Amino acid sequence: MNKLIAFSILFLLTTSYITSQNKNTKTASQTTVYYLIRHAEKDRSNPTNQDPELTEKGVERAKKWAEIFKDIPLDQIYSTDYNRTLQTADFTAKYKGLEVLIYNPKKLYNRRFQTSTKGKTVLIVGHSNTTPAFVNAIVGKSEYQDMEDSDNGKLFIVTIKESNTYVETRNYN
Repeated sequence: MNKLIAFSILFLLTTSYITSQNKNTKTASQTTVYYLIRHAEKDRSNPTNQDPELTEKGVERAKKWAEIFKDIPLDQIYSTDYNRTLQTADFTAKYKGLEVLIYNPKKLYNRRFQTSTKGKTVLIVGHSNTTPAFVNAIVGKSEYQDMEDSDNGKLFIVTIKESNTYVETRNYN
């Protein structure tokens, strides 16, 4: 009976140790990937409209983004709360079966956002000024300037692995 108790205690301690080591290894090697894009082409027919919809060309670009992201296993999709960004994100979200989450462009890459996206693959849809600002906030440097107003096809890919951060840009114009 004593051997059984001793074996049980040893088994539990070993199992507990292995589990804690696996958790520590998993946490240390997590990779977070952010895909950041600007909204597709917006309707400019009414200069006073602060929240325009996408144009026909913009809808086609939003569909193209969904095609680009089709083989990328996204965990979350974020957008600002504007028609043009939400419409851009919507095609990819529907294809992936994900909900579009709203982020505040005045609170880029805050602690809450970092915690909720750690170890995940995330699409973020913003604007000509907020997209590069978001990349800058992630990397901790002011490397990227506002995008040209006609640039609706730039993709930033920010990868964080351990303590290293890498940025890649691609153009889909």
